[in-house]
Amino acid sequence: MPDLGPRVLDLFSCSGGAGWGYHLAGYAVDGCDIADRPRYPFPYNRGDALEYLAHLIDTGDIERYTLVHASPPCQAGCALTVGTNRSQGWGGTHEDLVAPTRVLLDRTSLPYVIEQPNGKAKIRKDLTLCGEMFGLGVLRHRNFELGRWATSRPVHPKHRGYVRGWRHGIYRDGPYLAAYGEGGGKATISEMQQAMGITWTHVHEELTEAIPPAYTRWIGTAFLTARQEVLV
Repeated sequence: MPDLGPRVLDLFSCSGGAGWGYHLAGYAVDGCDIADRPRYPFPYNRGDALEYLAHLIDTGDIERYTLVHASPPCQAGCALTVGTNRSQGWGGTHEDLVAPTRVLLDRTSLPYVIEQPNGKAKIRKDLTLCGEMFGLGVLRHRNFELGRWATSRPVHPKHRGYVRGWRHGIYRDGPYLAAYGEGGGKATISEMQQAMGITWTHVHEELTEAIPPAYTRWIGTAFLTARQEVLV
């Protein structure tokens, strides 16, 4: 059977920021998201990501993948959610799908990546990536747990200044854009697209949730390098 190259399953795929990075690293990409994502640039299944993953495991179709990437919701651990709730005195419960996602990923017997924003999500921080590492116009720190493989941590360079916009009543200018929320000096649609390298969607919500493709391009390349070193 011919080698068709690496293939990644992109779970909780949103608009495809992660998927596009893997594509740039040479992977074929299949996505899954519960929301309608007509701008997702690769084949995808619309539905519950965990149900879909369980189906792939049960049918054996998971075996066509080389790597699984998952960005499960964890509003309970998100830094913005935690900080806002604390400052406002709010309580309530929030969706946390990290643990059930890991359980299913362990069942696949495949190498995997779990991605989360900075915060209190219960993942190992095997990697922390930042836009400054890739010369981007956003900081957008993201943590990654690596399952069944490992790679060295890249150097985290010193930030060159502030994120532009208002914060706590003070306006600061700086080399980075705030790619979340609206108003208060935060980034426009076109600014977010340029800063993150995402051109296929102009939807504000999709851009504010996306990770820059540079991150998963780096991860996808690092995985292929680590796999090759094992095979040699």
